[in-house]
Amino acid sequence: MNHGNRVNHLGRTSSHRKAMLSNMAASLILHKRITTTVAKAKELRKFVEPLITKAKDNTTHSRRVVFSALKYKEPVKELFGEVAAKVGDRPGGYTRILRTGNRLGDNADMCIMELVDYNETYTTGKKAPVKTRRKRAAGKKGAEETAVAEDAPVKRKKVAKEDIAPADVVAAPAAAEEAAEEVHPVEAASTEATPEATAETESHEETTTTDEAAEETKDAE
Repeated sequence: MNHGNRVNHLGRTSSHRKAMLSNMAASLILHKRITTTVAKAKELRKFVEPLITKAKDNTTHSRRVVFSALKYKEPVKELFGEVAAKVGDRPGGYTRILRTGNRLGDNADMCIMELVDYNETYTTGKKAPVKTRRKRAAGKKGAEETAVAEDAPVKRKKVAKEDIAPADVVAAPAAAEEAAEEVHPVEAASTEATPEATAETESHEETTTTDEAAEETKDAE
């Protein structure tokens, strides 16, 4: 029975399993990214992350402990040099598992395992802006600007009234009355009687009086 057994033996003997994890850890440190199955990646994470934490303390004892696990000088040198300086401020969680789907041959669950600090896509050093729907209340500066904008038309009107002199204000109604009393010259010429017109009217009146006298004589006869 396998009850309570939290270790995945990966179908291998103890010596084979240790050699495989050591080899995978060395490849991950040197190349910063490897492709493997999800089951192996989860076991490798338990194996390599304590070694990276041990590399932060660059002492002879730490180097001997790491060397006994990795078995090679090149990954140990890379781990205590570049990798330790890169992950020095990170308190754990040095690796990331990215699932890539199933393998065609045996349908195994595949993934990419990488060191977190070496992925430039995720570690750009810039935080995405947080979008909110809240509206910012108008501050003191905004209130002053609105007050100035509201007072501006009133000030312009006051200045325009002050520019007008009192004499001009009094003379304006008088000029309006004079303009109303003035008559158009054409209308004035039409109302005035010319000498010829008066002579015609007088001759017309005389003829009417003579005609009336002749009619009266005829009636008398």
